[in-house]
Amino acid sequence: MTTHAPSESSTPSLDIVVLAGGISHERDVSLRSGRRIADALASAGHTVRVVDPDASLFSRLAEHRPDVIWPALHGTTGEDGALLSLLETTGIPFIGAHGDDASLAWLKPVAKALIRRAGFATPDSITLGRETFRDLGAADVLERVSAALPFPVVVKPSQGGSAQGVSIVREASELPRAMVEAYSYSDTAFVERHVTGTEVAVAVVDDGQGAHALPAVEIEPLSGVYSFDDRYNAGETLFYTPARLSDEVAKRVADTAVAIHELLHLRQLSRIDLIVDAEGTPWFLEANILPGMTETSLVPQAIEAAGLTLPGLYSALAVEASR
Repeated sequence: MTTHAPSESSTPSLDIVVLAGGISHERDVSLRSGRRIADALASAGHTVRVVDPDASLFSRLAEHRPDVIWPALHGTTGEDGALLSLLETTGIPFIGAHGDDASLAWLKPVAKALIRRAGFATPDSITLGRETFRDLGAADVLERVSAALPFPVVVKPSQGGSAQGVSIVREASELPRAMVEAYSYSDTAFVERHVTGTEVAVAVVDDGQGAHALPAVEIEPLSGVYSFDDRYNAGETLFYTPARLSDEVAKRVADTAVAIHELLHLRQLSRIDLIVDAEGTPWFLEANILPGMTETSLVPQAIEAAGLTLPGLYSALAVEASR
């Protein structure tokens, strides 16, 4: 798909390729994000093509070199760092983290370890490979986990997004099924202490003026759990933007998100997910390297709450990446 729009005099017109689709579990979400990004960039005056990456991707990029690539590939296809590392070899500027940095942020236990060592709060957790779970005996492993982490706990795949394979476990009898669900999305899973508080997502952008946080989005799923369906079906979740936090706590949340974004070297765009406890402490949950940009996604809500427009900010990010 190629779209055009009249160029704004104050913005250079760029030829931009948006990568969307791929073969991960989040393909449909990626396609929706890609179309929304492309429409916004086109309305800002850029020429935009949406490309579903396949075996012809790099020959196509070599034949028709765009000014900027915007990867909107969610899941392993785009966020594990492999594709981003290959994009670096083309010499074409792109939005998002470099490959090595993306790979660290993509692995949730690794990102948590980096964040903890930097002095930020993140829930205690235990990481378990599928082989460990099998070789040491599921019953004994789960007994050790239950002894180490008080219930409730959260079980997650060590990589992935959109809450796929994530379960909140309130008693030991629910752990085996939750582990099996997590292993269906990743060969490694981890069990994390559940922190009670206000769940917020903070978009961090750098459009050439330094990394800064947009208003935090507070998430209140009607089901009590922010699942895949709650994320992408309108009406399943209540969102408050800005989040219902005091000015002091809101600043602490914003400063934490920006510091984590910079620590992980996430460049133009990221979404940092946090839980704010009753004392106002932000607890790091995960970093999203290529966050969703669908009609129900959190980053577009934050952009609009900041008084910005999607075409304006997306264009600024693309122009910054092209320099």
